[in-house]
Amino acid sequence: MTTTESQQRERIPIHVHDTADEVARTLAREIATLIHQRASSGRSLVLGLATGSTPVRLYRELIRMHREEGLSFYNVITFNLDEYHGLPRDHPESYWRFMHDQLFDHIDIPRTSIHIPDGTVPRAAVYDWCRDYEKQITDAGGIDLQILGIGRTGHIGFNEPGSGPDSRTRLVTLDSMTRRDAARDFLGEANVPRHAITMGVGTILAAKKIILLAWGEAKSRVIADAAERPPAETLPASFLQQHPDTTFLLDRPAASELTRFKLPWLVGQVEWTPALSRRAVAWLSRHAKKPVLKLLDDDYTEHGMSDLLTEQGPAYKLNIRIFNELQHTITGWPGGKPDADDTHRPERAAPHPKRVLVLAPEPSDDALGMGGTLRRLVEQGHHVTVAAQTSGNLGVPDDEIATFADFLAELNTPAPVGASLATPSPASIVPRPLISESGVQSPESILSSCSGGVHAAPDLRRYKALLRRGEQRAATRACGVLAENTLFLDLPFYEQGRYRQFRATEADITATVALLRKITPHQIFATGDSEDPSSVPAVCFDILRQSLARTREDAWQRDCRIWLYRSPARDWNIAEIDMAVPMSPLELTAKLQSIRHHKSQRDQQTGESWRTAEHHDQSVARAYDEFGLANYEAIEPFRRYQIA
Repeated sequence: MTTTESQQRERIPIHVHDTADEVARTLAREIATLIHQRASSGRSLVLGLATGSTPVRLYRELIRMHREEGLSFYNVITFNLDEYHGLPRDHPESYWRFMHDQLFDHIDIPRTSIHIPDGTVPRAAVYDWCRDYEKQITDAGGIDLQILGIGRTGHIGFNEPGSGPDSRTRLVTLDSMTRRDAARDFLGEANVPRHAITMGVGTILAAKKIILLAWGEAKSRVIADAAERPPAETLPASFLQQHPDTTFLLDRPAASELTRFKLPWLVGQVEWTPALSRRAVAWLSRHAKKPVLKLLDDDYTEHGMSDLLTEQGPAYKLNIRIFNELQHTITGWPGGKPDADDTHRPERAAPHPKRVLVLAPEPSDDALGMGGTLRRLVEQGHHVTVAAQTSGNLGVPDDEIATFADFLAELNTPAPVGASLATPSPASIVPRPLISESGVQSPESILSSCSGGVHAAPDLRRYKALLRRGEQRAATRACGVLAENTLFLDLPFYEQGRYRQFRATEADITATVALLRKITPHQIFATGDSEDPSSVPAVCFDILRQSLARTREDAWQRDCRIWLYRSPARDWNIAEIDMAVPMSPLELTAKLQSIRHHKSQRDQQTGESWRTAEHHDQSVARAYDEFGLANYEAIEPFRRYQIA
């Protein structure tokens, strides 16, 4: 395999693009070329297809080419990787339905050319069915091009850790992390199937050509491991190294953990910019297990950084400079300290107080990412507005609604004679569409409408939105935010969409522009810039980005700074942090108490538990301590975002 010097650690060819949409367009053109080539020779093209959020952009581009450029799929045969076992085809989360919704119903492929594992096959017949699926692939001439995504466990298809390179199409038990990742799609982990039918690793490796797609920082670590470490059954995607024609196509966030991007000085000559120097010294301090001020010239030379030492050394001088840079990121005044010299502070002193807008993609994201800082901004006198960009109703498990309904039903029951509590009016508590002639619907009747998942009755989704609104108000109130300053945008893309398949609309941008012009903020706190582009945080951030472009000429933008807070996707290296807001033990406890108000999210992996939030903040504090800086209980990190 031919690689550049910087790619010498990569055992698989990897191409990195600026955006996922750019990758989708490039791959769609390649597929179109293959279709035309096969059609001109009277042959079919056999495609292996994947599901999930990753290939959706590719499928949208293929549909566009079919509609606008006349691309025909009449000579295409498809085989899908996998399917949940036990789901009927019309279930909202079945892959049969996904493929028809996202691709097959919009192109001219013959229905007899579509092959998807059948999740309805009785358990006793699965083995024979899988053997027949393998035979159908062989009879079609084998898969010409296999499209893959990758899971956080390193699975391809549903080949979880432990799957070997000789495995074939079979029934598998899903890993607990895989089921947690799918929990929101199924309105709770308990509803996620425990088994699936999947092509085996060996079946995948039999394809003539393989292309793996990945987006977002959450996939960056597993991508680096699959491409740079030796193949192992603990990481099934690593067996793709054994295939003669496999390529990874990534966006930049998904490629961020590859050595050539994360530690480029280890694989070639680099230009030592201030940012790269800071990252290298922070890495060396951690790798050598020394506070930065104790690093010696020998430490630099022994770890391949002698050229940095030559340019910017000696070690003591370089250590002092980086120490000071990181020390200046620490501040107890996230809105700026009034009447203070702000030369070395991350945020400017004036104006004070500031108008601060905190954007939460879903209710609870703000508390999880910056609950301590939110409280600090309020206490220091700033005008803080918290806006939940979406209702978050898709993240409410069924059993939470049953509990809520029980409570409301009790309120709707006349109090016994002599009761000291007055019975409130049901109409003042419950959204009118959910009140029948006899009062509040029973928990059983409410749950019966949950079976439609994202397609459940709009009334049910409003019911769940009310639950999350109450939790959000309680959480922001615990942080000191005034009730009138807790807003809910309920952006349409979320109300009209579903997890893994969201798309921003003009209405979303219009609503966000209106909010920005209403607040005219001096500071905006947001998240989602480096996540999977179809995720809720990423779509919300893209809406913010487009809204900022629309308001570029507004006067308030000239005096506005944007700070990114961390999502649950991964930890940040301290060299990436531009502002670090420390918390005392009491302040951390107060943050965790505000998170606990989001009771409907306590078991949701994608909502991140309070324990994980605590771990993240304490791990940042430990990193600063190990670097040789102050020892705090916890730290909330932020990055500065430059408005384009």
